[in-house]
Amino acid sequence: MSASLDALAGMDAAALERRWRQVLGSAPPPGLPPAQRARVIAYRLQALAYGDLDRDTARALDRLARAREQAGQGGDDTPIRVSVLVPDRRGHTPGVTLSREWAGVMHTVQVLEQGYAWNGAIYDSLSRVAQLITGTKWNGPRFFGLRAKGTGGGEIGAGRVEA
Repeated sequence: MSASLDALAGMDAAALERRWRQVLGSAPPPGLPPAQRARVIAYRLQALAYGDLDRDTARALDRLARAREQAGQGGDDTPIRVSVLVPDRRGHTPGVTLSREWAGVMHTVQVLEQGYAWNGAIYDSLSRVAQLITGTKWNGPRFFGLRAKGTGGGEIGAGRVEA
């Protein structure tokens, strides 16, 4: 990855346009400066290699962009203040093991790239796993101690995270 990103720094406008077409599958927008083209290509290469933004972050950035557009239409230079709730990602990193004792039984969940492995099956949602364990609807991150009731973060000690 490092070599690919370093190569972008030495490319002229024509080479950047060719690389844009290879990576993004279309022509770059007209008038986009070469330095900005290099940044977009670099971002896309990294997103392909390491994964793109999660849904919540993408939505927060979209809200920020819309707020900037609306403020720009007014013609003033007032700073834009947008509250962005950063989700607590502890325990949602692939490879992490979550544990919780329920009804005298220790339940262990392995976090995967695309879901959660528990009891020999893979589930899309940690909340679904919690529901199957308890027989009732639960917020999965809260059940496994990754989030306190009514907050976006903070462990409550009910679960254990092992990296």
